Amino acid sequence: MASGTKGRTTLEVGADGVAIITIINPPVNSLSLDVLFSLKENYEQALRRDDVKAIVVTGAKGKFSGGFDITSFGGLQGGQLAEPKPGYISVEILTDTVEGGRKPSVAAIDGLALGGGLEVAMACHARISAPSAQLGLPELQLGLIPGFGGTQRLPRLVGLAKSLEMMLTSKPVKGEEAHSLGLVDAVVAPDQLVSIARQWALDILEHRRPWVATLYKTDKIEPLGEAREIFKFARAQARKQAPNLTHPIVCIDVVEAGVVSGPRAGLQKEAEDFQKLLRSETCKSLVHIFFAQRGTSKVPGVTDLGLAPRRVKKVAILGGGLMGSGIATALILSNYPVILKEVNEKFLEAGIGRVRANLQSRVKKGKMTQEKFEKTMSLLKGVLDYESFKDVDMVIEAVIENVSLKQQIFADLEKYCLPHCILASNTSTIDLNLIGERTNSKDRIVGAHFFSPAHVMPLLEIVRTNQTSPQVIVDLLDIGKKIKKTPIVVGNCTGFAVNRMFFPYTQAAFLLVEHGTDLYQIDRAITKFGMPMGPFRLADLVGFGVAIATGTQFIENFPERTYKSMIIPIMQEDKRAGETTRKGFYLYDERRKASPDPEVKKFIEKARSMSGVAINPKFAKLSEKDIVEMIFFPVVNEACLVFAEGIAVKAADLDIASVMGMGFPVYRGGIMFWADSLGSKYIYSRLEEWSSLYGEFFKPCAFLAERAARGATLSAPVEQAKSKL
Repeated sequence: MASGTKGRTTLEVGADGVAIITIINPPVNSLSLDVLFSLKENYEQALRRDDVKAIVVTGAKGKFSGGFDITSFGGLQGGQLAEPKPGYISVEILTDTVEGGRKPSVAAIDGLALGGGLEVAMACHARISAPSAQLGLPELQLGLIPGFGGTQRLPRLVGLAKSLEMMLTSKPVKGEEAHSLGLVDAVVAPDQLVSIARQWALDILEHRRPWVATLYKTDKIEPLGEAREIFKFARAQARKQAPNLTHPIVCIDVVEAGVVSGPRAGLQKEAEDFQKLLRSETCKSLVHIFFAQRGTSKVPGVTDLGLAPRRVKKVAILGGGLMGSGIATALILSNYPVILKEVNEKFLEAGIGRVRANLQSRVKKGKMTQEKFEKTMSLLKGVLDYESFKDVDMVIEAVIENVSLKQQIFADLEKYCLPHCILASNTSTIDLNLIGERTNSKDRIVGAHFFSPAHVMPLLEIVRTNQTSPQVIVDLLDIGKKIKKTPIVVGNCTGFAVNRMFFPYTQAAFLLVEHGTDLYQIDRAITKFGMPMGPFRLADLVGFGVAIATGTQFIENFPERTYKSMIIPIMQEDKRAGETTRKGFYLYDERRKASPDPEVKKFIEKARSMSGVAINPKFAKLSEKDIVEMIFFPVVNEACLVFAEGIAVKAADLDIASVMGMGFPVYRGGIMFWADSLGSKYIYSRLEEWSSLYGEFFKPCAFLAERAARGATLSAPVEQAKSKL
């Protein structure tokens, strides 16, 4: 978030006797330690100088401050950066110097005041904001609590209930709402901000406006009885929504300490708990994901060539099914004109109907006006032939997973589209070289693999072959960003990154069940670990047809490490297809609520006899920890292969792929980061032990064996690890 140059603050004193202190640290004026020390120096200078009557704090170039510099966290966690003693910033700088200063100060807030930025503003004696400015304390997103006094000052400005909501959800408020809450004292146009803030500071000095030390305000704090109820409710909500996380509870405890024992005690507890949380696994994981997400768009040999993305003015989509209509929705929501092609009128109407329904649900939720709905829908045009493909800049094929059909489509596209047009496929498993086999345009063929529902899921896998041109990848990275997706660039193989890494997820679950583990116990253990749903509930959701089609691809391509179970084919014979038939591994009521089905036992017994597997009493007694490891260590093993083969550019991309593509818990840092927190030696030894007992499915790959032998992390770059051999 900070650039390589040193951040600072400047001090300018006007003829009116008001000192303007400006925070300068592009791009968002983040508060590095340099900035904070400079702020203290300039404050002390302003307080000493006889020509200064009052102080205004502002940020350069229309941004107050985006908060504490997150790039410093790694240094603080690893001990490379000397950190100030606990409470130095919140007590000595903001409370004693800024708030306790004998000259009034006003914060002039434009753009954003987030995290530490808002905490600096709250220590001032008044706050003036632009209407569009965003104010909030999003620290909990990084596994932390506000550490510069925010847990004590925000409740005193907006009340306990609202402050806890703002901190626990990490949601900012805009200037107008901040004003109605009491967080800011006035809302003015950006070009008047500083001049009105100057006058306001002088008015405080002349006693025309109140001189308020926020830390000692009490009028917004609810009475103790009511306060206790608010804390009780907040704790119950936090435990329900994030049972594996402690930092939301710590945040509530710190706010409560300030109410019960007074604000200075609250500041002290905040400082101590902030230090503890900074070193927690959760914080390290969430900070890792923060940077990993921003790093996916940096691809060596592609994004460092100086190529500018070409302008994509119109996109065509082939296929209006669930995926095609979802992709069309994502594109028109970002103002791309879209042509949707189907094979007949009936399918075309259904596809356009799906897009309409996707947008109408936004209108219902209040996320879109009727006028915007109509304008967005007007960007979509339905067609039955290739005539209007003559001027499109990109085509995304989203038809069923059938190789010969896709080959025919790409041969046709080459005839109808302009030579610069990007030819993309949304295939989830089929080799792109196979898809483009009949064309002479292999340099512009690329995978654009969205996840269902495409207009909601945040990940976009950009799949390149050895022939895909860097320009096409740069173009797709740009489109991904514009349609608000996190793109990861991956190599061409069966299943690409996400589906390939996670094929052992379901297969391991089948292996466990056939050996005697209760399937519902597996799903419970996996959801408790933090996945949105267990492997059996997921199989029901995607449908047995899809599960078999994708499973077959992996069995054909990786026969030595797949577990072949007949459970799903046997259940299909009983007319079960998953959630759509209201019968799969679970039974579903009309509201799609799942409940266990005792009948499933007989299908498992039949599959077991077909596999020739006997029940092993150990499997019936597996602990939750064993279940999690036996399901996820084969996933880690496959992720190692994906990394070693160069399918992924870096391990952090696989972390993002697992979090955004499969719902792996973000607070565990992604699949590779989590594996490294357990250690390569431990994972290798467990897999080795299981493979000797239960077969090749668990066999650790050579990459994992090498890293374990050396005690190296799994995430270290492949070249780096090789050079140590």
